[in-house]
Amino acid sequence: MSTYASQDGRRRRLLGLAARYATLLLMLVVMLGPIVWQFLISIRGRTENVYDGVLPSRPTLDNYVRVAESFPLLQYVGNTLTVALLAIVSNTLFAAMGGYALSRAAWKGRKVVFTVLVATLMFPFESVMISMFLTVREMGLVDTLIGVWLPGAVSVLNIMVMRASFLAVPKEIEEAAVLDGANEWSRFTRVFLPSAKGALAVVCITSFMGAWDDFLWPLLVLTNSDHYTLQLGLKTLAGATTTSDQRIIAAGAMAALIPMMLLFFALQRFFFKGVGEGAVKT
Repeated sequence: MSTYASQDGRRRRLLGLAARYATLLLMLVVMLGPIVWQFLISIRGRTENVYDGVLPSRPTLDNYVRVAESFPLLQYVGNTLTVALLAIVSNTLFAAMGGYALSRAAWKGRKVVFTVLVATLMFPFESVMISMFLTVREMGLVDTLIGVWLPGAVSVLNIMVMRASFLAVPKEIEEAAVLDGANEWSRFTRVFLPSAKGALAVVCITSFMGAWDDFLWPLLVLTNSDHYTLQLGLKTLAGATTTSDQRIIAAGAMAALIPMMLLFFALQRFFFKGVGEGAVKT
């Protein structure tokens, strides 16, 4: 009886393991399938039918060259990188400072400020974009990359991420730093920031993705094509009658995806490590 029960339990564990792997494989296909399909379209030759089979018979990178020739790809990439790098720097700095301030209990009004910030998360961007545009116009920043960057200079969600990370720092660590004579700035830079590498990686990735993928706000602010970001450039590429080839559009989409993938792979070690490491030692 015990042998039969042991075999039955082993069979159930194997079935459960197989089900989990099958579910993970299905999720992988669902998430990566469109990306792989887009890439396969982007390397098809001009004489091949886009929907003829899965694998291209004559793979080529000529479509990527044609993308660069169809519109100023490098200029649009440069504009987008400028906005994205500004967003990373400002979000990392201001979110860390704001999260640190909200994680400290030694000032009045902290709960009120926290409640107001959380409440702003309920409002979609579309409900405030008109007032934001009017503000940017009054500042004379319409049709500038600064005007594209400014509304995303700091995200409330990033502030919440940094606050949660700083709250995880044991009070004993901060008290020890105070006894060692560390002032507020020293504690912030030498104790709290090193313990929040995972959260900082999350802020960097989300800030970059938000700036890199943004389409609606640059569409409202930018009028001169010389200032277009990559997403606006891809819109002109897809709408041009001379470049209606799906291969070129797919190549342009892949060119926009590659920088985000590189950033994620570069920071994934910190991204998955979490927020409980760094200066906090157990």
